[in-house]
Formats: sequence, structure tokens, C-alpha cells
Amino acid sequence: MKKMAIAVFVVAMVAGVGVELLRAQQEMPPMPQPTKEHQWLNQLAGEWETEAEIFMEPGKPPMKVKGAESSKMVGGFWYVGNVKSTMMEHPMSAVLTLGYDPEKKTYVGTWVDSMMPHLWTYVGKVDGSGKMLTLEAEGPCPGMPGKISKFKETIEIKDKDNRVFTSNMQMEDGSWMKIMNVTYRRKK
Repeated sequence: MKKMAIAVFVVAMVAGVGVELLRAQQEMPPMPQPTKEHQWLNQLAGEWETEAEIFMEPGKPPMKVKGAESSKMVGGFWYVGNVKSTMMEHPMSAVLTLGYDPEKKTYVGTWVDSMMPHLWTYVGKVDGSGKMLTLEAEGPCPGMPGKISKFKETIEIKDKDNRVFTSNMQMEDGSWMKIMNVTYRRKK
């Protein structure tokens, strides 16, 4: 009899928890949907050939690097780009993520690559023309170990099959120096 009472009690508890879970599910807010800001990132997804110019020293010719990017949207919210190239005779791979934070009303992102242990974090916005995303970050200054610099990077949409990424680093006097320019062409 005592076992029967315990069994009835356990069944009642499980049923009560089940009813509460069902009620909670019915009251859950709807799943978020991508915004127009998230949709802006769609144009970056695809298969791309890249040609980079890396400015190592002022007044010297840039180093030229060819590569590729394979990118996709995740859930309509996140752009994820996988980059492959060879730099200074070493294979280089990188991952760029970009999304939009509706609460902060800003684009956000990260960059990691196989040539340094630094996680780059981005914040930025698209300009009024809708053609350029400007991202700001802080990270290691090339050629000056231990020094952190400010970076301003842009993604400019030329048309549906062409875009340009530019990276500028802030110098000690407050001016900006271009350190990289990458042209993307959609693979046909």
C-alpha cells in the first residue's frame, strides 16, 4: 500500500512538471528572425578568389598574396568566412565571423588566423550608402611585439560579384596607415 502511494505521488509529480513545461512552452516568445542588418551580410556569402596587397613598410612595394574564401550564412544571423592562402611561403588559414547585435545596434565579429594567437573582436556599422561596413578593433601592432594598436577595417561592396577589404592601423601621431587591401571576386 505504501509503495502504491509513493508511485501515485511520483506519477502526479511528473504529470505536474509536464503540465508546467507545456505551459512554459506555450508562453515562450517567438524565435527571433534575421533583421535587415543580418540580411546585409548575405551578400558576403559564397565562393571567392582573393588578391591581397600587404604594405610591410612605407614607400616599399606591397607583398602580393593570392587566396580564396569559402563563406556561408549560419541561421540567417551569422556570416562565417573560411580563408586560405599562402603568406611568406607558409600556408595561412583564417576564420572571420560577422553578425549584428540588435540590442547594441552594431555589427559584431571576430577574426582568428593560423599566424598569431590573438582573437580579434570587431564592432562596426554600415554607412548611409549601404555599400560599406566599417569595423573597429584593437590588436597587436605588426613589427612591434607587445604594442597594441587601433585598427579600422572596411568591407566595401562594389557589386554582387566584387568587394574590397581594407585594413588601416592608427599610428602614434593619430594618423591612419593602410596596411592591407584585399580584392574579392566571386568564383563563377
